[in-house]
Amino acid sequence: MSAEPPQEQFSKGGFTPRAWLQGEPGPRESLIFALLLTLVSVLPVLVAVYPQMVDYPAHLARFHVMLERDHSQFLQQYYGFKWRWMGNLGADLLIRPLAAWFPLETAGRIVVGIIPLITGLGIIAVEWVLRRRIGVGAVLAMCFIWSPALLLGFLNFGLSLAAALFVFAAWVLLEGKRWRAAVMVPAGFLVWVCHVSGWGALGLMVFAYEWNRTRDWRAFIAPWPLAFPVLALLFGAGTKGLASYGYGESVSVYKWSIWKQAMRDSIEWLDYASLILILGILAVSAGLRRIDPRLGWATVLLLLSSLALPRHIFAGDLVDARMISTGLMVGCLALAWRAPRWVMLAAALLFLGRLALTTDNWKRDSRETAHLLQTIDRLPMGAKLATVVITERRQWQYNPQEHICGYALVRRDALVNCNFALPMVHMLTINEGGPYFRDPYHRLYHRSGAYINLLSYDPAKNADWFWYVGSNRPDKLPLRARVIEADRHTLLARLAKRRTGS
Repeated sequence: MSAEPPQEQFSKGGFTPRAWLQGEPGPRESLIFALLLTLVSVLPVLVAVYPQMVDYPAHLARFHVMLERDHSQFLQQYYGFKWRWMGNLGADLLIRPLAAWFPLETAGRIVVGIIPLITGLGIIAVEWVLRRRIGVGAVLAMCFIWSPALLLGFLNFGLSLAAALFVFAAWVLLEGKRWRAAVMVPAGFLVWVCHVSGWGALGLMVFAYEWNRTRDWRAFIAPWPLAFPVLALLFGAGTKGLASYGYGESVSVYKWSIWKQAMRDSIEWLDYASLILILGILAVSAGLRRIDPRLGWATVLLLLSSLALPRHIFAGDLVDARMISTGLMVGCLALAWRAPRWVMLAAALLFLGRLALTTDNWKRDSRETAHLLQTIDRLPMGAKLATVVITERRQWQYNPQEHICGYALVRRDALVNCNFALPMVHMLTINEGGPYFRDPYHRLYHRSGAYINLLSYDPAKNADWFWYVGSNRPDKLPLRARVIEADRHTLLARLAKRRTGS
């Protein structure tokens, strides 16, 4: 790995389109270009009324209980909520002031829109403090703004990663300042409060930066201002469910699968091709010693951590997978190439092409969500709703409707079975419905042609309404189910009350 080579003049001829494309953009031009790309990254949120993230409705449901429980008899009956400080609160803290000014669904959409915006700005900040210009690496790094983690709806992690980029940029900018530590102590806590995984990524980035600078024991000591959240972890702030390697398959098979999905979006072959291209660029750059070691070592550590970390930490899922996309983002930022305008534009086309697909998917799937929510709006207030959502195993794109029943809680104060409510882990608890009345028991992964038998579906035994969402009709409905309405993708049934003594 080596630092960036000296600036080269790509074209010394007169002003022609070819000469312009072959010339290197100046610092101001490249900054404006990157800022425009960052603004465009918010496009999916602008075209979709309902954010199409897998976990998003469940987060929105938790926000509703957190904010409105004291004002609803149904919410008080069905749910408990115990606030506590932990390393997983980014969106929960941000939603409070926003919900005071906007309706909750609007406030949630604003939170979603903030994440790609500040992530892009964080990428720009890191690139600028290191090189005082925006290069091709930063543009490629923007391909990881809409990472699988964000598409899955890991809001707190998205906020934490963006904050980590800004804090790392500040760490570099304040080098040599005596008061840097005083700034970094609260900054580290901020990143940790948003999400512990982002804080871990920040620690690796700072350590790697200092290791490149000193190459001795001082690199292990240097990040101490960021280390104070360790005390919160040791004294129990969110340490329940510390770690789990429960893959359900061999570790090697699982790790290979998450690496293949490092750029998963909607078109399998395109996502594979994009990943191979990024890995190829990084490999060639490393071979030609065009990797800036100030971020190169961090790339190595982040990618290695994806192999060493378990899948679950602090009840967070796919912790190791998050480090892959983060490591690749940092790896792109480590590219020490000065590039002509045509290369910058080509890199932007990869980002914009993938963004266009994401935007189109969100626009289409948001219409589907709006259609499905018409069913929810017919439910009575305080309904007890058991939901089944079918996800086809052959489907590459994430199913954005997996937690759609969360909207029933938001709009009808309903008891629903898709909440994140692990005892002693999450702040939200469920008072009724039984042990299976929470995520992930509402999801059914379906193989083409397989029989869908819901006759003994446990959550339906403690509900008065049943909602089915899927492209294939169920072969057997729960006992006591009387279909009220149905169409090609959804079915709503009333569950008759049990007879006394039955």
